[in-house]
Amino acid sequence: MKKSSRILIAFFSLLLIVLYFVPIWSISLQAPQYPEGLGMKIWINKMSGDLNIINGLNHYIGMKTIHPESIKELSVMPLVIAFFIAAGLLVSILNKRKLVLAWIVLFVIAGIAGMTDFYMWEYDYGHNLDPTAAIKITGMNYQPPLIGSKNLLNFTATSLPDTGGYIFFITGIVFILVFFYERKTREKTGGKI
Repeated sequence: MKKSSRILIAFFSLLLIVLYFVPIWSISLQAPQYPEGLGMKIWINKMSGDLNIINGLNHYIGMKTIHPESIKELSVMPLVIAFFIAAGLLVSILNKRKLVLAWIVLFVIAGIAGMTDFYMWEYDYGHNLDPTAAIKITGMNYQPPLIGSKNLLNFTATSLPDTGGYIFFITGIVFILVFFYERKTREKTGGKI
């Protein structure tokens, strides 16, 4: 691979370190009785924001209480990110295009698995309601959107990537672009590079 490709791979692998210091996802709730809004930030190892208020409101409609310490993914995610940082640096050092492809495949699998797991958590959270809840509306579920906005009673819930989520996505795109750039360069030179 060209030196510029290897530098890009190393740089964006190291950029994933930022994920330890910024949230990866954000869920916000807007409603007339909360003009300033409520929010919840999901980090790779914790959750922050208005959890106590959100848990209090959700209790009335029978949703489970969110306990970040019981979400096993928050203890696994730091290890997954560490793996991709180390693997990306190794790809840069070993200088093999096939390793770039292997990194991309694993990264895409991890991204799909993470989003699927998040969707399933949201589904369980919004559908498995306490039948003894104070407020019950037949046929209503309270699953937040995976990405985008959704009206839930008098709340508008918005779920979007935060800084870390964008960094994760951009890193994957850069690796894909490097892979195809190197492939095209190799084809143009008849495999001599």
